[in-house]
Amino acid sequence: ITSKSDRRQIVPRNTLASNSNHRMSTRITVATCNLNQWSLDFSGNLTRILQSCNDAKSQQATYRLGPELEICGYGCEDHFFEVDTFTHCWESLSELFTLGATDGLVCDFGMPILFNGIRYNCRVICKDRKVLLIRPKVSLADNGNYRESRYFTAYRPNEHESEAIQYLLPKALFEEKFGQRYAAFGTRHLSFSGDGLTLGVESCEELWTPQSSHIDAALLGVDIVGNGSGSHHELRKLNARLELMVAATRKCGGVYLYANQRGCDGGRLYYDGCAMIVCNGEVLAQANQFDMRDVEVVVATVDLEDVRSYRASIPSFGVQAARMWGEKKNPYVVCEGVTLGGGRGGEGGPSPSVGKESVRLHKPEEECLFGPACWLWDYLRRSGASGFFLPLSGGADSSATAAIVGTMCQMVTQAAKSDPRGEVAQECRRVCHKTNDSLSDDLSPWVPSTPQQLANIIFHTCYMGTSNSSELTLSRAKRLAEAIGSYHLSIKIDVMVSAVIQIFTVATNHTPEFESRGGSMTQDLALQNIQARVRMVMAYLFAQLLPWVRGQKGFLLVLSSANVDEGLRGYMTKYDCSSADLNPIGAISKIDLRRMLLYASKHLYRHDHNHNDNNNVSMDVLEEIAIAPPTAELRPDEGEGEHSQLDEDEMGMTYDELGVFGKLRKLSRCGPVSMFRKLLVTWSHLSPLEVATKVKRFFYFYSVNRHKMCTITPSYHAEGYSPDDNRFDLRQFLYNVKWTRQFQVIDEIVREKTTHENIVKNDDNDDDGIKKE
Repeated sequence: ITSKSDRRQIVPRNTLASNSNHRMSTRITVATCNLNQWSLDFSGNLTRILQSCNDAKSQQATYRLGPELEICGYGCEDHFFEVDTFTHCWESLSELFTLGATDGLVCDFGMPILFNGIRYNCRVICKDRKVLLIRPKVSLADNGNYRESRYFTAYRPNEHESEAIQYLLPKALFEEKFGQRYAAFGTRHLSFSGDGLTLGVESCEELWTPQSSHIDAALLGVDIVGNGSGSHHELRKLNARLELMVAATRKCGGVYLYANQRGCDGGRLYYDGCAMIVCNGEVLAQANQFDMRDVEVVVATVDLEDVRSYRASIPSFGVQAARMWGEKKNPYVVCEGVTLGGGRGGEGGPSPSVGKESVRLHKPEEECLFGPACWLWDYLRRSGASGFFLPLSGGADSSATAAIVGTMCQMVTQAAKSDPRGEVAQECRRVCHKTNDSLSDDLSPWVPSTPQQLANIIFHTCYMGTSNSSELTLSRAKRLAEAIGSYHLSIKIDVMVSAVIQIFTVATNHTPEFESRGGSMTQDLALQNIQARVRMVMAYLFAQLLPWVRGQKGFLLVLSSANVDEGLRGYMTKYDCSSADLNPIGAISKIDLRRMLLYASKHLYRHDHNHNDNNNVSMDVLEEIAIAPPTAELRPDEGEGEHSQLDEDEMGMTYDELGVFGKLRKLSRCGPVSMFRKLLVTWSHLSPLEVATKVKRFFYFYSVNRHKMCTITPSYHAEGYSPDDNRFDLRQFLYNVKWTRQFQVIDEIVREKTTHENIVKNDDNDDDGIKKE
């Protein structure tokens, strides 16, 4: 199917081993990157890829690794069914060749490939405007938010093939332009005959599987393994990711590069970057996990003799490697005359990088701030909106959302001031409509002087009180808005609430009352829900008209502030302020939000996200809010001070208990019975009947309110037990809320446990009686 001139040669068995002592320089500089790609933004994605290649070259790297599916964006989802997506990827790759991205640089790009009618998630390794290898992914991610097997097929290599499969490249884009008709396709590794170095590929999920690809690669003598990934942020997830990479190279030796997307590519996920270079169990380079820049490249120089020496020092490694060479047939594609090192990383180049003394790992409360802040900035600047509108109640949830927006303003201001002509500063001027500002010029373009200045332009808050609201929450909302710098309003919505009730009264000749004033629970809930839903209507009215009121252009995105525990329990009014355009805390637990508020009270606007000193602004009000008892303030309260309507009393369970229920339901995959059995052990301080009552209560309210998750506002994904029905937690929304069989089994277990405890207690009493006699 191909001519000899087009075909990459297959390395004969044992060629690498026999030539290992005759190699040239073993020192090489490698680069990996974080890219903020946007699904289907082919032109923008190409620009960012090209910048990363140029940055890698400027730092003397000869190998550059990029994220998974970087050319089209990871989150294209059902757009992968469209042939256009594949065609545009080939066009982008051809343009990257034309622009010189691969000149003198081995580049590992991520893109989808259609081969023999099958869609594959592939890595495409290139150099000097030639495709060296197309490597399909062999293990697809299908858990949680991932649905890769919906769009792609996991590649199954044929170990008995004597030659690499040849892929026919698009003629007009590659044969006519660059004289290449075919490229090797499959899971072989690359051997560069120009300098004798070897390169392997692992793709995202393959690192997490029991039989990871890097193990075979190491046993076959591969020097460098690149993992282009599309890994989203989840609280405390980076620790596990780092452990896998360090353990992989500590056990097998070798150089391991990890690239990742960083940012919102159009959905609920935030890809949290943190590109790394690891060698023999030591981290040599680490990119930022949270950052406003679209492109970040990190490099390291390694001496591959250190890898070979490390591996040779492990006798068991040698035994398994010898066995692997006997089993594998032609595991390499030889790139004749091509170098991986290219001389830039030679003996006269940079000195080998030294392992980092410590790796940067953010605290969970920092992750709660920085991750959603970056996600909001991407959404804001790419949506065309002019800012955000938040109903600020003075409670913990809306205040946490405000703190996240404040963090966003802080990070943007810091990045813009550090580089007034950089991409972040340009986007900031565009969002703030300052591109033609009369006070700025080419020598000193406008950038916000403080986070508060930026917040006052793009962040709008409003306290929507009623006669049931307290002076405490009114004061907290006002003080927090002043500290953050938002454009703030305080209004009363009693007129609207009364008008709605009056219309109902005129239509039905009935007037509902709160339960404390003689009404029923049904009337009471209806009156609470009216207040909540009126706030949503007002929020969208203000979001549409406030820019006009302030003499600005555009519209505002409405922010919601319902946490993951309330969504799980259904403790929210459908179509109230939980309904909005975006919810940055929708997958964060109440416990984590409290910790985040306490952290923000000490650090927000005082230190940047790298812990450098900033301006000294008091955020003590956040601590006051964090320790205040959560309340909806929807019922009349005759007393003074904190409102008597407390969330945990209303829910019949604590937020701590909700967190336990949520983790058992989702992460431990428990139904009512298995959850009850586990909690009998965990909550041994409670009687079986008390545990059963709590479990039943949770599952009743979870199921009766599950329909609310069908219309939940798109939320930043942060927690593994998120009940988001749209993408993550796929379950029915119409339940038999009596859980007949499940609760029956629980009752039987309670009877058995109670009977057994009574028998044991009677036996103990009898023993006591005998002793007394």
